[in-house]
Amino acid sequence: MTLLQRPQLASKKDIRTVGQGFQPLFFIIFTLLMIMGIGARLLYLQIVEGANHRKRAEANRIRMIPKQPERGNIFDRNGKLLATTRYPRSVYLWPMAHTKPSWSVVGPRLSKVLNIPVEEMEKKLEEAGSNSSLVRIARDLNEAEITALKEYTNELKDVEIHTEAVRYYPHGKELAHVLGYTREITPQQLKQKKQEGYRSGDMIGQMGVEKAYEQLLRGEWGGQQVEVDGKGRPIRVLGEKQAKAGSDIHLTIDLNVQKAAQKALTGRNGVIVALNPNNGAVLAMVSHPTFDPNIFSKRRVSKKDWESVQGENHPLLNRAVSSVFPPASTFKIVTATAGLESGKFSPDTVLQTYGSMTVGGVTFAEWNHAGFGPLGFTGALAMSSDTFFYQIGRGVGGPSLIEWTRKYGFGQKTGIEFTTEETIGHVPDEGWKQRMWKIPWTVGDSINMSIGQGALQTTPLQVAVMFCVPANGGYRVKPHLLKDHEESKSWRESLDIKPSTIKILREGLRKVITEGTGKALNVSTLPPISGKSGTAEAWKNHRVKANHAWFGAYAPSYKPEILVLAFAEHSGGGGGSVAAPIVLQVMEEYFQKKSPNRYHKADTEVSKPRTQISRMRRRN
Repeated sequence: MTLLQRPQLASKKDIRTVGQGFQPLFFIIFTLLMIMGIGARLLYLQIVEGANHRKRAEANRIRMIPKQPERGNIFDRNGKLLATTRYPRSVYLWPMAHTKPSWSVVGPRLSKVLNIPVEEMEKKLEEAGSNSSLVRIARDLNEAEITALKEYTNELKDVEIHTEAVRYYPHGKELAHVLGYTREITPQQLKQKKQEGYRSGDMIGQMGVEKAYEQLLRGEWGGQQVEVDGKGRPIRVLGEKQAKAGSDIHLTIDLNVQKAAQKALTGRNGVIVALNPNNGAVLAMVSHPTFDPNIFSKRRVSKKDWESVQGENHPLLNRAVSSVFPPASTFKIVTATAGLESGKFSPDTVLQTYGSMTVGGVTFAEWNHAGFGPLGFTGALAMSSDTFFYQIGRGVGGPSLIEWTRKYGFGQKTGIEFTTEETIGHVPDEGWKQRMWKIPWTVGDSINMSIGQGALQTTPLQVAVMFCVPANGGYRVKPHLLKDHEESKSWRESLDIKPSTIKILREGLRKVITEGTGKALNVSTLPPISGKSGTAEAWKNHRVKANHAWFGAYAPSYKPEILVLAFAEHSGGGGGSVAAPIVLQVMEEYFQKKSPNRYHKADTEVSKPRTQISRMRRRN
């Protein structure tokens, strides 16, 4: 029996060893492939991705605590502080804080103390990215919030409190449209400016001087490089870079003139611009309604604050450079120039004025509906005769009038630093008329334009630049806000106007004050003044007509050093009765501060009647 079973055992042994020769080879090849795969992966991780992994490891061990630079101060021309910095405390988190298990405790607690939704904090942390340094979650903490954060120190891991520099405007509303404001950079702005070194949470100039001179004012970030342990606790400081403060800048603004302009415009919507007519230095620029730029330095804008910068009157709008209006009779300066420079009218020209004129079947009225009899250029400027300038506009024709309009700076930017805020206005011409209405330029268009009406649209700053031309003897100036020591000629361009034309303009603008529509400025409290009024037809809405009032004036007439333009939007009154008294207030402030013993208001009994007359004229 035993003999019969042996072959079966041998047979089973043979079956188990079938293919045995291929198994070692398979395992050898498999092992080699595994080793090669692991080697390739190690090679990739160490050689190709080595630098990135070292950075990540370094980021876990070494952290950068940034130090915000202090923004440069802004001063007026006399060294008075206009914008500076205050130092409130702010809350910061590390970018990866919201991915840690502790966030379930930290997030809700911070949300309750700071009254900020958890989702809002998480969004900020996510936007910053894992490679960023500390991220500001809230700023401008009050004492109650600071106390609460200290009470919950044990719960609030990865939460840090630091002081930071925040913009402060000591004069509030008085310089809002000149200085502008700073605000936290928006995600869209960050995408555009990341290459310039901006980071999430940075404060950036949003309008005005703050925006125009952002690169000078912002400074450079600094910070500490700190080694931390596995729990994120600082071990030692590895290095430190001092933050570099932004540059201080001095403006051409005169704070006293600015305050006087702000006060003179109280209760009205409109603009006051004061310039040095010789070089275009801006002494004051006020736009009403205004706003408090400190609102944007707050951690959170309240409903009341937000409403104060919104609404149908658009307080954030700088009407001096961003809004356009018909310049009305102030534009007669340009029409007179075009007439005299054309050669078609001499300085001795005298024209009959009328109650109205009919041209091409259209009747154009005189503002007093009676006319002024025969007038020359100086008398026509003094009385602001419409029918006189209708004849000048008709005589020189559209092309010549449009050419001089552009020479005076209309239809283009003035060159002031507010490049993104400034509009060019509109100078109508043949091409525009054909595009809009498919009809040619007519004599009626020239007549309308001759008195600053029709489709002509200008900014108040452009009108102020126009007044500088007769004031300085024939130069178009470039308005600017940064004070420097360049000569006047660097800021102006000659219009090549004949001396005889300048003489007529100056005599006419002086007569406006002594004999014409600007008698409110003919006072003993000021040196001799020259100027021009304007009243633009306008509708406040489709049912209510409310005219705009203009008045521009420079002084002293014989050697001008200041030019003031006042514009009262929808005032309902005339330039001489509404805008001229506004100019008077600003002029008095300027000259009384400059020469207190020469132009102060006399209060003796002898001069009392003269003072009463001056006040009466201001009311009219």
